Amino acid sequence: MSKNPRIIELEDVVVKFAGDSGDGMQLTGSQFSDTSAFVGNDLSTFPDYPSEIRAPQGTVAGVSGYQVHIGHKDVTTPGDLADVLVAMNPAALKTNMKWLKPGATVIIDIDNFDQKNYKKAEYIEDPLNDGSLEGYNIVKAPITSLTRSTVKEFGLDAKTADKTKNQFVAGILFWLFNRDLTIGENFIQKKFKKNADLVNANIAVLRGGYNYAETIEAMSTTFLVNPAKNKKGLFRNITGNIATAWGLLAASEKSGCGLFLGSYPITPATEVLQELASRKHLGAITFQAEDEIAGICSAIGASFTGKLAVTSTSGPGLALKGEAIGLAVITELPIVIVNVQRGGPSTGLPTKTEQADLLQALYGRSGESPVIVVAATTPANCFTYAYEAAKLSLEHMTPVILLTDGYLANGSELWHIPEMKDMPEINPPKVKDNHEGYMPYIRDPENLARMWAVPGQEGMRHRVGGLEKADKTGEVSHDPYNHQVMVGLRQEKVDRVANYISDQEVMGEKDADLLVIGWGGTYGALYSAVKELQNEGRSISLAQFSYISPLPKNTEDILKHAKSRVICELNLGQFAMYLRSKFPQYEYKQYNKVQGLPFMISELKAKFIDLLENKGK
Repeated sequence: MSKNPRIIELEDVVVKFAGDSGDGMQLTGSQFSDTSAFVGNDLSTFPDYPSEIRAPQGTVAGVSGYQVHIGHKDVTTPGDLADVLVAMNPAALKTNMKWLKPGATVIIDIDNFDQKNYKKAEYIEDPLNDGSLEGYNIVKAPITSLTRSTVKEFGLDAKTADKTKNQFVAGILFWLFNRDLTIGENFIQKKFKKNADLVNANIAVLRGGYNYAETIEAMSTTFLVNPAKNKKGLFRNITGNIATAWGLLAASEKSGCGLFLGSYPITPATEVLQELASRKHLGAITFQAEDEIAGICSAIGASFTGKLAVTSTSGPGLALKGEAIGLAVITELPIVIVNVQRGGPSTGLPTKTEQADLLQALYGRSGESPVIVVAATTPANCFTYAYEAAKLSLEHMTPVILLTDGYLANGSELWHIPEMKDMPEINPPKVKDNHEGYMPYIRDPENLARMWAVPGQEGMRHRVGGLEKADKTGEVSHDPYNHQVMVGLRQEKVDRVANYISDQEVMGEKDADLLVIGWGGTYGALYSAVKELQNEGRSISLAQFSYISPLPKNTEDILKHAKSRVICELNLGQFAMYLRSKFPQYEYKQYNKVQGLPFMISELKAKFIDLLENKGK
């Protein structure tokens, strides 16, 4: 019995939970993340699960994973390789062996490591005896059998009993990382508060896992990751989708415009709809439409009545919404389109991440149809950019596409909770009743936004619609010269947004030997890779773009000063194509990955070192 285990303090640690979709690994990962946030660790998470609702049990295709990176230092990615792997079956072990650090601890449910499950995972030899696990600390825990014996007294059926074994895993991890078991018990009480039997059974299993870990020699060492030293203020663990929803709610409150979301459920964006549907007490109105087109058309109707109008979707849905986005462009009504990007084309990889919707966001509509395009860079700042997207849309009277992605949407990190009084003001150009000289397309001379009147306002009758309108009056016009004027005004209005956004920042020297260029959700990996190389004395900088259309005003200045440039994207080079079209006088190298997975720090560093040492040749 290990009564006094050796405690090793770590700066950071990466834990991966993996098993069948029904093993509760996503819940256990979330529980471990929330516990780590509660004790003050910085963190970043990466859920990774199959697209099938219920893939064949025990197969590689059915493995569901959840990776958590916690630290005493700043954490910006879920980590490259795991220090600890929980593998509930052979398929989970096989899938994740390539993501393990040398000497990692591997906790397996030995009850599932038999010939039947080896065959499902397509093992030829027993992985526990073929030498492939040499160098790792293997903990063979009878998780299933001990869980069943623990819950026997609660009278649960076998299926329900097996669903509690994720808490046995949680108990082991609570002991391994010196966590207060009370935090885990409180999590269970909140999760199952409507069913006392489930609360009692899960708490019993949690304690059983903790006690098991405490008594076996294979786990004579525990680890301690102290609270993050530079995190001051009120924080919480938040996913990108929740942060997006809350950013929209904050913008609604600040602007005085009620929030309306019209959406059709689609992976991985559905949680935005679900979260806002639960916020009726904050004035949010949600409409689950019968399809993507109905979703955005309902939102355009809400915008016409003066609401902060939003629709949420992923790549396939954005394609379907294209014509209606054009309607919002020509009517010059504010609307926020949240596009949570996923692997494509078509149905593609619906639960995996990708950045391949950029060109669609920029150009995927008929006619000259300019919109503002912004991109969040972390799960937490999905809040910031949802708020910013709403502000830009309302104040400039034009659609805004907010790009997040599956990695940001489902991943989580610590979020510093802001005060509403500190949020930027939002001032929509709404007019009062009987506004003298009102015409729907009279514009603000600075930002070219038209004034916003809503149905029912006295003396504010006007016409908007999909046919081209005459400048100022809004009457239907087929005049070719008027059309050119209106097309030019709508484009100029978006271009002038550059006067209202911040300059692009560069992390490092402007004249570095290598400027790394990224956009959106690749920030964490690019930041970490560049920071590590800077600490090694390399001449390298990072420019991570969030404002895409228009680009920040100092973009050309940044590109001009760099000695060489590499654009890194989770696509085949869409931002590179865009920058080449805007600034063709500069040379751009590319590093692209299209695997449904985020960048790894190690692969980025290897690429950057090669470019630095070989001058890109």
